[in-house]
Amino acid sequence: MLPREHSWSWLAVTVGVLLGVRPSACGDLSGARPNILLLMADDFGIGDIGCYGNNTIRTPNIDRLAEDGVTLTQHLAAASVCTPSRAAFLTGRYPLRSGMVSSNGYRVLQWTGVSGGLPTNETTFAKILKDRGYATGLIGKWHLGLNCNSSNDHCHHPLNHGFDHFYGMPFSMMGDCVHWELSEKRAGMEHKLNVCFQIMAFAALTLTAGKLTRLTSGSWTPVIWLTTAAFLFFMTSYFVGVLIVHADCFLMRNHTITEQPMHFQRTTSLILKEVSSFVQRNKHRPFLLFVSFLHVHTPLITTETFRGKSVHGLYGDNTEEMDWMLGQILDTLDMEGLTNSTLVYFTSDHGGSLEAQLRNHQYGGWNGIYKGGKGMGGWEGGIRVPGIFRWPGVLPAGRVIHEPTSLMDVFPTVVQLGGGEVPQDRVIDGRDLLPLLLGTVQHSDHEFLLHYCENLLHAVRWHQRDEGRLWKVHYRTPVFHPEGAGACYGRGVCPCSGDHVAHHDPPLLFDLSRDPAEAHALTPDTEPLFYQVTDTIARAVEAHRRTLSPVRLQLDTWGNIWTPWLQPCCGRFPLCWCDREGDPGSLPATEN
Repeated sequence: MLPREHSWSWLAVTVGVLLGVRPSACGDLSGARPNILLLMADDFGIGDIGCYGNNTIRTPNIDRLAEDGVTLTQHLAAASVCTPSRAAFLTGRYPLRSGMVSSNGYRVLQWTGVSGGLPTNETTFAKILKDRGYATGLIGKWHLGLNCNSSNDHCHHPLNHGFDHFYGMPFSMMGDCVHWELSEKRAGMEHKLNVCFQIMAFAALTLTAGKLTRLTSGSWTPVIWLTTAAFLFFMTSYFVGVLIVHADCFLMRNHTITEQPMHFQRTTSLILKEVSSFVQRNKHRPFLLFVSFLHVHTPLITTETFRGKSVHGLYGDNTEEMDWMLGQILDTLDMEGLTNSTLVYFTSDHGGSLEAQLRNHQYGGWNGIYKGGKGMGGWEGGIRVPGIFRWPGVLPAGRVIHEPTSLMDVFPTVVQLGGGEVPQDRVIDGRDLLPLLLGTVQHSDHEFLLHYCENLLHAVRWHQRDEGRLWKVHYRTPVFHPEGAGACYGRGVCPCSGDHVAHHDPPLLFDLSRDPAEAHALTPDTEPLFYQVTDTIARAVEAHRRTLSPVRLQLDTWGNIWTPWLQPCCGRFPLCWCDREGDPGSLPATEN
């Protein structure tokens, strides 16, 4: 490997030759390769941030990043739910290419103990930068799978995808972790189990009555089996909440479970301590650190210091705590003298969850003027996310870019900044953002961006650069409930297919350059270019489909059903319990 100063000289020359960068205009590019700090929120609405227009929730540290860096106003997730979006972020590829989607309604990985996950033949930016000498770490949420054939083969584990160090949740924060009223799966499972219990119990009582009244004859064996089944269904429904907490809500350090189940009031301090420890251990070499916040996903676990401090209830409290955490992480860079040598990026995996609502309380985010939210196919509210880059002395401070960009663009951007090469053996859908961030080009490399819901294409946007127009078509849209609402209330999340999805032929057409809220669909009568635009996009879709190859869908039923022998357990299954963290204030430093 080249020495740090030589490798950066090579990169600086490459930047200068290929992009026409003038150091005097864009900053000093003569130092070592940058450290890379990637910060991703969970379910965070773009309308909840000060620098994106909010004036009621306090986000001073995110706003400071924007003041000192570059803000992207049309930054887009590759999916409106977390598992496929995060897979696309790490690989620079539409999630359909890696199979990180489903065809039957399983939008994300449902359990830790399943066989689905990010395939081992996918290449993440962490894997490439690790090969280039970077220390690579992931702290926080993963939710891209864990095991394939046994409870400890770790085939989908972060350490098998290029990260030297992992600390956090292999699954995801969810309401079921604290037996919350807003449940992702516990409530539905309890209902199904109770129905089964009632059926078995009714059948057992019917047979018993028949036997006692001599209306039926034969053995008592069916009655015994039905009674046993009813008892098992009842007991399972009674304990299913506890089982979920132990099965999914735990912390790992590398391959070792450290806390099962989690003690949530100390999780924030544990994560911050882990970030500080990673930075201190690796400050004398280039590092890539991906901090994947557990905030602001329900159940909005918030420490006492921030509870009741915002004007937007628990969601606002949780948002302000996350912003404080981000500030603590930036302060760590300052204290270690790493601020000017670190590229910092902040985003969310997708838009805020509008259906996270209970009675008169809203527990999900606000997506500003944009229609829809989490899980809603191609509507802007579910896929338009914050995108902020800061690199003092290199990226211009206070720059705002209104070009279409994608979370997938982070892959080629950080790979090339780290001296790596973008893979040539597969389609990479992301585009290098550095020229756009530096201001050496005026337009994004994206002409078309496609918006999938599971394995179905819901929408496509076309950036007609020569005319300054931004068109978007919708082929499918979820039917909101109740009628006239702006989300699928009462249904958890909007579906991608089926009776509750509308099909549009001809497609709905919007001019986002004039109507970013997607409030007024254009028609052939109101838009003279209607058929020209829809035909151009249709040809782009056909060209895109020719680049797709058949892959196993990792989120379909067989890869996404809980399997006992795949369940990670700190102890003898099913008694999965341990606490190896102790007092967060006395945690020892960890080694890679």
